[in-house]
Amino acid sequence: MTPWPEVRFEQLYGTDWIAVSPHEDALASAAHALGDREWRPYLEFVPAPVRQFLELFTFARMDALQVAARCPALLPELMETPALTSYLAAHLSLRGTPAPAWDEINAVHERSGIFGVMEWIGLPSSRQTLTILRNVAQPDLPKRFLEPLRTLLWEPRTIFALQRIPAITDRQLARFCHALAA
Repeated sequence: MTPWPEVRFEQLYGTDWIAVSPHEDALASAAHALGDREWRPYLEFVPAPVRQFLELFTFARMDALQVAARCPALLPELMETPALTSYLAAHLSLRGTPAPAWDEINAVHERSGIFGVMEWIGLPSSRQTLTILRNVAQPDLPKRFLEPLRTLLWEPRTIFALQRIPAITDRQLARFCHALAA
């Protein structure tokens, strides 16, 4: 990974470093390998607002870095609703696109704001959805919850139940997601 602000992911091929778009598996592997101690030197050179944002994440910090670097205009809204970051980071699999669509996300945000971005990801573009995502206790949403939670957020009964929970934990999300699977 190259330094801020370009934040390119590169892979060594022979003696040359070639820019790549990291696959979700590579980001997950990096998340397990990099702890706070390994991140500290990198974060020293990142602007303070971005560093504060990245420090909200434990396992999805690499995903969050990619989102912050590619969509810097979204940072204020992502600071308010950090769980939305997981959806943006996983947009390839959630939308079924062959390549990252960071420019498209930026254009949608510029044109329609955060609600347009939510709609682009397939989430209901409502204040209730934002409230629910703001109440997620850990913004490191497990990838296995993204699609089921997105589906659940279209169900009025689920929205009413989830928006009443002040701090939504992974355990509560699992219960709701398993109910959907049943």
